[in-house]
This record gives sequence, structure tokens and C-alpha cells, in this order.
Amino acid sequence: MEKLSRSLKSAITTALQRNKSILLLGSRQVGKTTLLMELSIDRTITLARPAIRQQYEQNIETYSQEIESFAEKIGKKPLIAVDEIQKVPELMDATQDLIDRNIAQFILTGSSARKLKKQHQLNWLPGRVVYFHLDPLTLQELPKSHQQLEKILLYGTLPGIVMDSDNEAREQDLESYVITYLEEEIRQEALVRKLGDFAKFLQLAAVESGQLANFNNISKDIGVAQTTIASYYQILEDCLIAERIEPFTKTSSARRRLVKTCKYLFFDLGIRRLAAKEGDRLPDKLMGQLFEQFIGLELLHIARSHAKRITLNFWRDLEGREIDWIISYKEKILPIEVKWTDKPTIKDARHLKTFLSDYHLKTGYIVCRCHQSQKLDEQITAIPWQDVQDLIKF
Repeated sequence: MEKLSRSLKSAITTALQRNKSILLLGSRQVGKTTLLMELSIDRTITLARPAIRQQYEQNIETYSQEIESFAEKIGKKPLIAVDEIQKVPELMDATQDLIDRNIAQFILTGSSARKLKKQHQLNWLPGRVVYFHLDPLTLQELPKSHQQLEKILLYGTLPGIVMDSDNEAREQDLESYVITYLEEEIRQEALVRKLGDFAKFLQLAAVESGQLANFNNISKDIGVAQTTIASYYQILEDCLIAERIEPFTKTSSARRRLVKTCKYLFFDLGIRRLAAKEGDRLPDKLMGQLFEQFIGLELLHIARSHAKRITLNFWRDLEGREIDWIISYKEKILPIEVKWTDKPTIKDARHLKTFLSDYHLKTGYIVCRCHQSQKLDEQITAIPWQDVQDLIKF
């Protein structure tokens, strides 16, 4: 299999050279373990193994004692990788102590933030670790031979999935992911009382991915309270399955009444499709919706890889005018429309023109399937989807 280069590797290496420890979160199968193998780690502790996990659960002190002994044995401060740290969250305090006493340096990985929270906030070990989020492959990380839009929309960009040339095998692996997620993350962790209700919710949430969240409709369809639906979405967030995208609500000169409801995006489009129980032959309308979600995810993943505080939102008013994605950095605002067309026209930019006028901005973009960038007028440029990373130039 062709070797993949992850853009986070350089940033993680730089942080380690600054004597920082690392907290690396990411959903299952995004490549955390593979990335660890490319770093100069002295010892790896894998908490996914029941025997190891149970050993530390029974006696947390064993963890510190073993690492102190190992550091003394090799005669230097070791780099220790702890895989799936959320399995034994009590180790976070012991890790903090070892860092404070300069015994070891750590790379902590996890596929869920739920058990790492204290008072509903993620325990970052303040000042001691640098946080990174590993996403599925971005376009910059995908080999050119695998940058096939329709396949990306259907199968997503998880490394093990996207590099498999057999579509049937891809389908089986994606289905296995969804089933394993339900069994291991939901049933075994006892996150919900009724797995059947959550399974129905997961399907509906996948179908509704990219749309305005409607807790009321989903609660009626399943027959549970809206507060339960809210808690289910929180589980998806904590387990890094869904991304919450907030609306852009900054008041403009037009003072339009704006939507204040958030959207959720599934972290990978292949997982979304299998969770939604859709086939692999989708109508153009749905492909267009998935294209919009793909560009949103790509922008989100690229923004997250930057050290700067770049945010991603969407904009919609109560009359139905909408901008698919808004990139913001400090006082800079960039509106982006996504169109499932290879022949964009200025008519595709009517909402962009409204937004630019309302917020006194000069530039907006349409991301579409055109082959070359096109200047549609003095304000609007249409660009190929392959060039979406060029929009983040802050």
C-alpha cells in the first residue's frame, strides 16, 4: 500500500522538540497508531488491550512506578505513547504528575473526549500538553490518483478505506465501523439506556447531516424526549463522530433576522452514508448535498491544522438566503458557496452578492466542479474543488 504523509507529523515533531507532551485525539481508524509508528517513541502503552487496562485500573500507582523505572533503566527522559487514554482517564492525573516532575514526555491518543472531561470541559493538562486533532485524509494528503470526487463522496477518506481499490471491501469495512462503534463505544460504555433508540437516532442524524438540526422532528420519529436527542448528539461530538457547526450571527448593516440553529456534520462521508443506510447509487441532488458537506469538512480540517484561531460557520436568514460556509479569522470574513456544477455563472452567486453587500466585503468564492478558476465578476471567483485549500491564506 502506498505510504501516506500526514500534515500533522511536522507540527507534532516541532512540539516534541520544544519539550512539550502531546494529546492527539481523532476518531477510530483515522491513522493515529500509524502516525505514532513514525515517531521516535521509547515505549507504547496500549490501553485497548483488556489485560493492560485492567492492570492500571486496579492499581493506578503501577503506571507511574513502571514509567519511573523505565526512565531510570534507559538513563534518559523517555517519550511514552499511551494509546486510547480515555479507557483509563484516571491516568491523566498520574501523567500530569510525571510531566511536572520531568520524568517523561508523553503522546496521549484517544478516540473519545467523553471520559477526559472535567466539569464538562476537556482536561487539557493546562500548560503541559499541546492538543492536536487528527482527521481523515485531506485533499493535500490524498495521492492524486485517489482524488476522485464521486468516490470521496461515497466512501469518505479514512486511510484504510480510501486506499482500498475494492469497492465491495470498502463497503464491508464501513459497515463494520458503524456496527463496532455501536457495540464498543455505546453498548460497552453504557452511554445510553436503549441501544435500539440510539441506533435509530444514528441513522436519522446521518440522514440529516449538513442540515439545520431539528431535535423536535427526530424526537417525534423515535419517540424520545428532545433532551435525549440533545444528549445523543453530545455523544456523537464527544466520540468525535459529528462536528457541530455554529451559525454566523454577526449583525450586518441590513439587520436581517438570522437562523441561530446549528448544523452537524459527520466526520467522514463514508461513515455517514453507511450510518444512514443509503446505497452507493445516489441521486444528483443528494450528491450535491454531500459535495457541500465535503467542502465544509475539508475547510474545517484545514483550518484545524493551522495554529491560528480560524473558525468555520454558515449563514442563513429567516427568508431562506444562505451561504454554505463562512471562514473567519480575527476581523477577516470569507464567504463560500458550493455548487454541484461544472459551469458556474453569476446567477449562482446571488446570495453571495447579498452577503457581501450586507457586510461590506469585497470578495466571495464559489467552489464547484469547474476545471479552472473563473472570475465571474469583480467580486466573485469560481474555483475547482481541488483548490479549496487555497482559500485559507490567513
